[in-house]
Amino acid sequence: MGFLDINNAVKAYGAVEVLHQVDISVEEGEFLVLVGPSGCGKSTLLNMIAGLESVTKGTISIKDRVINDVHPSKRNIAMVFQSYALYPNMTVGQNITFGLEMHGTPKPERQAKLADVAKLLQIDHLLDRKPGQLSGGQRQRVAMGRALVRDPDVFLFDEPLSNLDAKLRVDMRTEIKKLHQRLKRTIVYVTHDQIEAMTLSTRIAVMNKGYIQQLGTPKEIYDTPANLFVASFMGSPSMNLIPAVLVADGDQIAARITGFDGQPLLLRLSQNDQTIRNYLDAQVILGIRPEALTDADGADRNARNLQVIRNQVTVTEPAGSDTFVTTVLGGKDCVARMRADADVHPGQPFDFTVNMDKAVIFDPKTEDRIAGRH
Repeated sequence: MGFLDINNAVKAYGAVEVLHQVDISVEEGEFLVLVGPSGCGKSTLLNMIAGLESVTKGTISIKDRVINDVHPSKRNIAMVFQSYALYPNMTVGQNITFGLEMHGTPKPERQAKLADVAKLLQIDHLLDRKPGQLSGGQRQRVAMGRALVRDPDVFLFDEPLSNLDAKLRVDMRTEIKKLHQRLKRTIVYVTHDQIEAMTLSTRIAVMNKGYIQQLGTPKEIYDTPANLFVASFMGSPSMNLIPAVLVADGDQIAARITGFDGQPLLLRLSQNDQTIRNYLDAQVILGIRPEALTDADGADRNARNLQVIRNQVTVTEPAGSDTFVTTVLGGKDCVARMRADADVHPGQPFDFTVNMDKAVIFDPKTEDRIAGRH
């Protein structure tokens, strides 16, 4: 049993089931991120934990106590909303301590907690201001302060950074990470931003169409995606997914793909077990992350299975620290990540280095991973 347990949780509106048998066990102090596209059910699941949505089937427990029928105010959870939900006529200090006042906390204790939280979030100079006088980032800190002052068992964050501009979002992401490292509290955090999910979480639940597609650490999700949805959703730029045929190449197995000119190219796999041999002469999808498709100088020095393929460059995109290079493999545009100073130009043939240790193979029918990066 975990600190927060979601057991076979189902949510239905009439005959329409929107969440299907969700099973997640969250340990104390974990930072779980629920990530997925709009409408995948992540906010519905968060609202079920909060008590804002009922549980149709299954149970949700905190510290071994089933909370399905417990009123939201009695669950000892604190929620930070996307909209901040601050009272415009109250000062920052009053907004932060309002919940404590409603629960009958004595004033000296309220003021002590307010001082601690304001110092932690560096908003002690804002306590007498109204929300309308604050920037978006400051309002977000106030909303977090209101949650922190409660000292809850679980913090719930519902896309808290989506209203902020790009730079502020990165800054606040760092602040939330620091806060978690300092407080070591249990957090469940909803976002559609996979960069947020990768950088903040200790574990990620990738969701789509009401199902948990994969639950794992950021490294597991990124390196070993369970299926084509996870492979394409997680990562920026996303994983290259190339149609291929598995063929025998001596004692080894290779993925045969087509290059820019339609001619076959062979890439030997690092795997050679029976699972992969069952797919000999069959169509598969070869998954290669952009950083595993690069130039010779940018390739991983520790890789055991580096291979070179010559193919034409179609587009180059300098991006500061990297250059992204597009080439056509298997009839699809594929992105390679290279060093900023890589000598590569559109229209030229180029020797791409492929790190096949990092290749992942998917079954195109089931869309599940069949080999790679265990």
